[in-house]
Formats: sequence, C-alpha cells, structure tokens
Amino acid sequence: MNDSKIIDLFLARREQAIQEAQREYGKLCLRVAENMLGSPQDAEECVSDAMLAAWNQIPPDQPAHLSAYLCKITKNLALKRLEYDGAQKRDSRRSLSLDELADVVSGRDDVGEALEAKELGDAITRFLRGQPERDRLLFIRRYWYFDDLSVLAKQTGLPEKKISGILFRVRRRLKAWLKKEGYAL
Repeated sequence: MNDSKIIDLFLARREQAIQEAQREYGKLCLRVAENMLGSPQDAEECVSDAMLAAWNQIPPDQPAHLSAYLCKITKNLALKRLEYDGAQKRDSRRSLSLDELADVVSGRDDVGEALEAKELGDAITRFLRGQPERDRLLFIRRYWYFDDLSVLAKQTGLPEKKISGILFRVRRRLKAWLKKEGYAL
C-alpha cells in the first residue's frame, strides 16, 4: 500500500492505518530506534509509541513522505527516552554520532539556541544536495539512521577509517558552508 492510501486511512480514522504503517515502515522505524537505544525492547516500545503518535497527529498533519514522518517521530521519541534514562547511562557509541554533529551545527550545547530546528534542517538538506552521492548517503546513514561505522563498512565495503575520514570531511565542509550561509555561530 502506498503512502497516500495509508494517509487516507489515517484521515478517515480507520485503525487499519496503524497496521499498514507498521507493515510498511515498522522495520525502518525499529532500526532507527534500535540504533539509538541499543535495546530491542525499548526500540519496539518506541515504535509502538510512534505509531500511536502518528494516529494522534494525522489529522491535522498530512505528511508528504510518510516514511520520513514516522522516522522523525520515532527518532524524537528515542531521543526523549535517552534523555529520560539519563546522559550518564547512554551508550557512548550511540551518542557519538550526535556529539560529532554538535561541533558542526553549533558551538552551544542546545542547538535550539542557535536557530530554529526547521531552518537548520532545511539548511543541512540544501548542503547535502550539493554533495557527492556516496558522501551524502554515508552522512544520512550515520546521522539520521544512527548506523554504526562497522555497519556502514560492511554495507559499503569501505574500511571504517575511510568512512570516518569521509564523514569528518563532510562535517568540515558542512561547518564551513553553514558559516558562509550565516547559520553557524
């Protein structure tokens, strides 16, 4: 079933919408949550909460890309779960990708103080569109899906050190681009 049909089910308030969204995008959302939380049980709970949140938000929301919409909800719920569980208890491998970006996006701890989250997201999207496909895909897999370097290495056939270097250079280019565009502080 395609996105528009699933969204129509949500808009019609048919419970089948949750089942179809789960069938179509549940595994993707589960991967995002597991990569962030490191616990299959917590990830499953997060995905269930994300499906409920989608039910409560559609309508009035009418997302253009249901997969991105559901992943965003899942990611936000997982971040809240990490915050709730306490920063000192976080798995450093999972928080590392967030820490890598923190230096690029803002010199402050709270990115929201630097600029509106949507504006920042739009700026990063514009930057990524101008990057080579390999670099763009590695960046998205690492910082959106929170894939570990070892997973990226297996999937691309590149050594972890090379991937790390590529990501370092992309972050450096992003930081320079954001400064030039007036986003970075």
